Amino acid sequence: MAFAYLPQENSIVMRNKTPKISRRNFLKTAALASAAIAAPTFLHRAWASSREKELNILCWEGYNTENVLGPFRKAFKGATVRAESATDDPTMINKLRAGETRVWDLINVNQCWARDQMFPEGLIKPLNKEKFMPYIQKMMHWFYNDKMGVNPFALGPNGELLGMMQRFGPFSFVVNTKKISRQTAEDQGFPMFLDPSLKNRYGILAYDNWNVMHLCITAGINPFTKLTEEQFATYSDVCKRIFAGAKLITADLVQMNQALVNGEIDCYFTGGTYTASPARFEGFKEVLGISPKSGPINGKGAMQWFEITSLVNNPNLSPLAEEFLLFVQKPEICKAVAFAEGTYNPVSQMSNPEVFKLFSKDELDAIQWDTLEEEMNRSVDYQICPDNDRLTAIYNEAKRTRSS
Repeated sequence: MAFAYLPQENSIVMRNKTPKISRRNFLKTAALASAAIAAPTFLHRAWASSREKELNILCWEGYNTENVLGPFRKAFKGATVRAESATDDPTMINKLRAGETRVWDLINVNQCWARDQMFPEGLIKPLNKEKFMPYIQKMMHWFYNDKMGVNPFALGPNGELLGMMQRFGPFSFVVNTKKISRQTAEDQGFPMFLDPSLKNRYGILAYDNWNVMHLCITAGINPFTKLTEEQFATYSDVCKRIFAGAKLITADLVQMNQALVNGEIDCYFTGGTYTASPARFEGFKEVLGISPKSGPINGKGAMQWFEITSLVNNPNLSPLAEEFLLFVQKPEICKAVAFAEGTYNPVSQMSNPEVFKLFSKDELDAIQWDTLEEEMNRSVDYQICPDNDRLTAIYNEAKRTRSS
């Protein structure tokens, strides 16, 4: 049988690292498993009662910070709240697929995964609409409006409410406006990176899943449709050219922003409000997330993301799970989520004056609030690519060739 591990308080899983089960914990878990065979009824009662003050959250960074979890623990005295963060959605979802639905109570991922994978696979369960719709109806118009209703990415096939939406933002690429003007970057879009004059003047922020989609756009291809062999060939050529021309490749956004500010590079491939905001908040206003004006996805060439936090289909779900989803709707907690440690993002509740007034002018400038409306309107939703496996294989080969 598989033994699930428990996350540590405020633990963060770094890229390609997985927590290990200590021998002591393994033996303890094995003993509990043996006892469960002998006395299942007793263990079920003990397990159920022990979960009343326990909450385990699988999330992107931000929800695992003390600014968010500390006030929740204080509000629910005696609560043991553990959070774990990964660097991509599939890693978190695969934990649930591996049997950890019994460990986690909440999972926080980008929009497409809840509707297109987790709910059909029975990994998450719907929310009580009567309880949560009053909060959604007050959100910004991309998440709820009278014509659309609830954003379709948050709904199941029969209108089930799959989670609560909060952080979001445009995510395409980033420039230093002292070197490349905003107008030039927006007009040229991703194909700008193929210009020979930019060779060795840009970086690649290695967020692989995003890179794949952005490379398709660079190649003039819609990544959300089935590709032809000719398109695969074009995509492969673009992958090789982009990797060959990059001066810097890293998954560290701080390193990438430093290279941009110190003049080592003029722009970087894959990024946006999320990655540019820390530098902007430090006063480097020349660091700017760009949303191209046009592209191959029904005329659009910019992308955006938003997160959905869902109830895990845990057979013994903590009663604190729904309480947490309600708690993070409080104005001061919305602000804490928006300005978590490391990166800063707008949140869906900023249409509420009580939330909006908590942001200073500098904070709004850090998240490019003045152009957020136009950037979001020219962006398409982050989705799952039908040919993702093959596209990723081609991408990895181009990256491997560059590394060697």
